[in-house]
Amino acid sequence: MENIAGTKSSLSWAVHISVAALVLIWLFPTVGLFVSSFRTADQIATSGWWKAAFPSEQNLTLRTDPPSTQVQKGGQWVIEGNLFGDKRGATISVYGTSSREISTYKAGETGKFRNGATITVQPNGDYVASSDTKWKGGRGPRVFVTAVTPPEFTLRNYQMVLFDPANREGMARAFFNTLTVTIPATVIPILVAAFAAYALAWMDFPGRALLVAAVVGLLVVPLQLALIPLLSLHNDIGIGKGYLGVWLAHTGFGLPLAIYLLRNYMVGLPRDIIENARVDGATEFQIFTKIILPLSFPALASFAIFQFLWTWNDLLVALVFLIDSTGETTVMTKQIVELLGTRGGNWEILATSAFVSIAVPLMVFFAMQKYLVRGLLAGSVK
Repeated sequence: MENIAGTKSSLSWAVHISVAALVLIWLFPTVGLFVSSFRTADQIATSGWWKAAFPSEQNLTLRTDPPSTQVQKGGQWVIEGNLFGDKRGATISVYGTSSREISTYKAGETGKFRNGATITVQPNGDYVASSDTKWKGGRGPRVFVTAVTPPEFTLRNYQMVLFDPANREGMARAFFNTLTVTIPATVIPILVAAFAAYALAWMDFPGRALLVAAVVGLLVVPLQLALIPLLSLHNDIGIGKGYLGVWLAHTGFGLPLAIYLLRNYMVGLPRDIIENARVDGATEFQIFTKIILPLSFPALASFAIFQFLWTWNDLLVALVFLIDSTGETTVMTKQIVELLGTRGGNWEILATSAFVSIAVPLMVFFAMQKYLVRGLLAGSVK
């Protein structure tokens, strides 16, 4: 009975588990990046993103209020306040007055600074710092605490990446540069491949089978082999590094897959429709534009998703054919690499920048995902 059509296979549970596992494997990094983009640097350094909703123990370097707030009480110069300021809610377990000994005193005990001054820190962060002499300097002394802090989410990371003058110009320029590269590099291959696929699917001419075989063979050619020769060709014909060069490069690298995918889909279209159109006097161009293209929209959308995602996330081709020393044509992937060099320890900024860069591909994918499976199955069933 297991082989009868319409009955479920006994291994269907294994298929469901495998699909769920694959979805989770691909989903975890994206969720982690999204959660990390809202966390502070201290939280990222002390706990994983999966612990973002729970309190975490952190080693913090805090300062008392500045000496300008000191008052004289009983012959002592006193500074009072709370180490956490307005952000209360953490619980201090131990603290220290030196970076070498950050857990010398328990919360509630009185500690000493090197200059002889004393401080008493309570578990909630309240403190009283006393000195025989007047406190000097513009900032209060440092206090090193170990505290259990509540979960905190902030929009400061996005404000810094998108609106901070120090980063806004670079990220905004990189965003529009990436759009300038991606949109033409997606549209041009589709236009060229659609004409080629129609010719290979429905027009009879000598050598058509060889061309189809050549397209299939080009699918396995590594693009790295063509980078330097193609750049030399661009320099020889006067294109050099620029948007035109990167558009042509992405077009050349994307055409084999586009032609193969569209040709397989067009071959599976009903022959009667095309023959009836020819009988009615329609030209090949009219058949292509008014019949084939509308019917092939799922395959066109499927390739557009792949090409857009690959071009948007590309770094290698952009480095070879586009980016120059001036930085005027820097794309988002290159901008993130530069942030990694200048802000290597600021993981909250890197996570935010990375999520901003994947926001557009995610919107494109979810907007056109219904056509993805239909396009991928093109030509699989006749």
